[in-house]
Amino acid sequence: MSTMQDINSRIADRVRALRSDLHMSLDALAARCDVSRSMISLIERGESSATAVVLEKIATGLGVPLATLFDDPDASLKPVSRRHERTPWRDPQSGYIRRNISPANYPSPIRIVEVILPAGARVAYETAAREVNIHQQIWVRKGTVEVTLGGVTHRLLQDDCLAMQLNEPTAFHNPTRRPARYVVVVASELWRAPGGRAGGARH
Repeated sequence: MSTMQDINSRIADRVRALRSDLHMSLDALAARCDVSRSMISLIERGESSATAVVLEKIATGLGVPLATLFDDPDASLKPVSRRHERTPWRDPQSGYIRRNISPANYPSPIRIVEVILPAGARVAYETAAREVNIHQQIWVRKGTVEVTLGGVTHRLLQDDCLAMQLNEPTAFHNPTRRPARYVVVVASELWRAPGGRAGGARH
């Protein structure tokens, strides 16, 4: 199985499990996140390479941050994350690459994600208000990233850090001819492991 097939299968299991935990039908989730029932069904069967924008809508409909969908639901709860355990995912639309750095499923209010944004790439998330308050900070490790929150754009250079709350449409853009690398630190009010085990926060 290829890396993309493996992570698409992981996303399929994750979406299906989270929807089941909420006792939510496909139709109910589709109405809640503005993604078609057929698309959600394809994703849950691992038959669609959904874009980051679509997955973010589904995550919001499920009441979890986007990064939650990339955790391995079968990973054991442990406080250490090893490099070889992290599977990168590439957005088929923008080409951006993300890796969950934090230990999968661990009940911590803090989650860390690494992102590589290709030259000229742009990713725009349409979701505004969320049921769960989610805060994140963007720390640029290499290159330049423009982050737009609503109508305000912040130009971040190497070693700059932006604190933000996910409560309005957000876009990430690399205006240069070289890839940009940044770290996202995410925190939210509620964390729920697979099977419904509750914890202090979830990313």
